[in-house]
Amino acid sequence: MKNIAISRRYANALMLIGKEDGQADKYKDELDMFSGILENNSQLKMAVCNPLFGKVERKAVLVAVLEKLNLTKTMNSFFMILFDKGRLEFLSDINEFYQQLADEIKGVAHASVTSATELSAEALDKIKASLAKRIGKDVVLDVKHDPELIGGVVTKIGDLVLDGSIKTQLLKMRESFKKGESV
Repeated sequence: MKNIAISRRYANALMLIGKEDGQADKYKDELDMFSGILENNSQLKMAVCNPLFGKVERKAVLVAVLEKLNLTKTMNSFFMILFDKGRLEFLSDINEFYQQLADEIKGVAHASVTSATELSAEALDKIKASLAKRIGKDVVLDVKHDPELIGGVVTKIGDLVLDGSIKTQLLKMRESFKKGESV
């Protein structure tokens, strides 16, 4: 829980800087890129985050990597602060919170759509438009497939869950039969 609070605090601080200097989108991209590099390269992550290696050597590796990436001065400073404070290991969570903040500012919401079969582009567009109209924001869909749903679609956006799956309908029918209710 403490990690979440720390990550959120750093993401908020970076967002405040980004709003102030108008570079929030640039920082979003750079943070996402560097976070992805660390997550996808376990040797590099170990070289910069593992305390078994000397701090001076780890910092030198980080500086060399940042120089190659040619990031903004603010992001270089941000990553160095994370390193100095021993918070670089939280980079993935910081990135996640920052991406959410950036999307909120732009009025973008993320929704997950799970279906039993692959949905057509037209069906996805209708779902997206319906959700956008309902919540008043642009919607980005994360589409997944789960054959166990049998049919239908389950959509989650924030705390809102719209479950139109056949599996859920069958479970509800079974429960009402157990209770002796008519369907």
